[in-house]
Amino acid sequence: MRADRLMAIVLLLQHREQVTAAEVARELEVSERTARRDLDALGMAGVPVYSVQGRGGGWRLVGGARNRPVRVDGE
Repeated sequence: MRADRLMAIVLLLQHREQVTAAEVARELEVSERTARRDLDALGMAGVPVYSVQGRGGGWRLVGGARNRPVRVDGE
């Protein structure tokens, strides 16, 4: 389901500083084209995601927006 993939991509972006369409495709077992469409759809939906062109490029969240780690020990 596409909504599940979009959420998975957001989580990947929050976990890593940057991802490539190839990495997203590999992680989610979809084509690179589907990964690019999904990344574009996130941007169109208002998720602060942008692409960096060229060697060493990929997709990032604006301002490096990342979640803080969740503690599971009750503190």
